[in-house]
Amino acid sequence: MMTWRHVTPRDFPLLAQWLAAPHVARWWNHETSAEAVERDFGPSARREEPNEDLLALLDGVPLGLVQRSFWHDYPEYVREMAPTMAVPPRAMTIDYLIGDVADVGRGIGTRMIRSALEHLWAEHGDAECVIVPVHADNIASWRMLEKAGLVRVAHAELEPDNPIDDRRHHVYRVDRPTA
Repeated sequence: MMTWRHVTPRDFPLLAQWLAAPHVARWWNHETSAEAVERDFGPSARREEPNEDLLALLDGVPLGLVQRSFWHDYPEYVREMAPTMAVPPRAMTIDYLIGDVADVGRGIGTRMIRSALEHLWAEHGDAECVIVPVHADNIASWRMLEKAGLVRVAHAELEPDNPIDDRRHHVYRVDRPTA
């Protein structure tokens, strides 16, 4: 069973371990020192930041991380997306990772994204859609989104998370399910 909880400071060593794993580091390109993890995840853990960092737990065991936020809480990203598409006022986005490489390629990530979306719709009744840009070369990530029901709606030129990448991104979207 997949459950969710907000990241707390006691999770920071686990996040550092996951962020250092080669399959995550390639796409997240994140510093993994204790100071860097505190700097980047501490404000969310203390609820000082409008985004939410959530741990996915499978049968009580940490599986991965999902970050979610409303696009318009980060106007610089809305401006960057503007040449490609208009972002609706109550659109959200997610970012995600599977922590252990042994869990990659087994369908667990698709389950995590589906569960994350169900959780998002339940907790954010005002969210109208989820829009997720993914680097075009991150095939596993965008295939996971497709399997979870998101649809590719655009191609965008966006700043990559990893400076070794070019600006090519696929943009995926799913609208709130109707009753």
